[in-house]
Amino acid sequence: MLRHAVPVRPGLERTAHDHGFNFHIIDNEIYWDESRAYRFTLKQIEEQIEKPTNELHAMCLDVVDRALRNEAMLEQLAIPELYWDAIARSWQENDPSLYGRMDFVWCGKGPVKLLEYNADTPTSLYESAYFQWLWLEEARAHRFIPRNADQYNAIQEKLIARFAELKSADPLYFCCCKETEEDRGTVLYLEDCAVQAGLNTRFIYMEDLGLGVGGLLTDLQDNVIRQAFKLYPLEWMMRDENGPLLRKRHGRWIEPLWKSILSNKGLLPLLWRFFPGHPNLLPAWFDGEAAIVAPGESYVRKPLFSREGGNVTIFDGQHRVLDQQGGVYGAEPVIWQAFQPLPRFGDSYTLIGSWVVDDEAVGMGIREDSTLITKDTSRFVPHYIAG
Repeated sequence: MLRHAVPVRPGLERTAHDHGFNFHIIDNEIYWDESRAYRFTLKQIEEQIEKPTNELHAMCLDVVDRALRNEAMLEQLAIPELYWDAIARSWQENDPSLYGRMDFVWCGKGPVKLLEYNADTPTSLYESAYFQWLWLEEARAHRFIPRNADQYNAIQEKLIARFAELKSADPLYFCCCKETEEDRGTVLYLEDCAVQAGLNTRFIYMEDLGLGVGGLLTDLQDNVIRQAFKLYPLEWMMRDENGPLLRKRHGRWIEPLWKSILSNKGLLPLLWRFFPGHPNLLPAWFDGEAAIVAPGESYVRKPLFSREGGNVTIFDGQHRVLDQQGGVYGAEPVIWQAFQPLPRFGDSYTLIGSWVVDDEAVGMGIREDSTLITKDTSRFVPHYIAG
């Protein structure tokens, strides 16, 4: 893995506007950063990213099956008992999933280590799947990178194929919250993929969902919603006023209820429990369990439902805070994980996001931040394959 400077494409601002990338600048700071790029070899991609992603995903599905047979595990995950049966039915009836993103730390030597699995509402999808590929084509044309350069990126192709498998007579609704430009952009992109797959789609904001007779959700025209993709966390849905309706399973949600286990940080100690010493895992344990790291080693505290680094704290071996991030998850139960520092290039720390679509590793995106904790505003940097 090599990072090097590359020229910024002429007219980048116009290109982003023309392609609907309205959040390439966030809070007046660069989010999409193509002044640099990461170069990988094909062997690195196949052996160090793709292969471990597929293996880890299979392990995660095994954990789902185990957890749904063990009430103590569901309690450790802080999933309300009210939903246990519905989650089990979702798993047993094979409710379909769409996508997810594993976050890896990799220093170029040794195996990647899993930091977490964003299996319910992962963002940075449009950047990874579409705008990054557009950059590749234009960077090759401008000879900013080798003309024969490739990219680990079959994300859009696989998304369209997966949507085609989910096609039914009912329209597929796409939902997100209001006043979230990044979420709206992500949902627009996914809806476009579904349209390319031949689906009949509609959009509605989560705040505009209505409640019809018998607990059926409806749109603004009182049409019953029978299937929907939502960029809205499952744990939020369970806490909402109408959350108990999930137990009736009137409609099909993407992502499905069983993803509430994979999107929970408690997945990390469960993975270590069932696959101890696995080369792609970091030691992790639940709050109240004995620490697994040796004295003097650094570790991380993560709330079970934290997103985008919210309320994550890194401690050194003397229990002093190395880095921390604020957020709204401070009152949540937590897990602990051994600390593996992100590789540093210049003044930036680098995180690899490995995408899974329809249970298959399909591509990646790279994020950078000036701190050790990757956040929603951390810069996105493109990559390519050469050699």
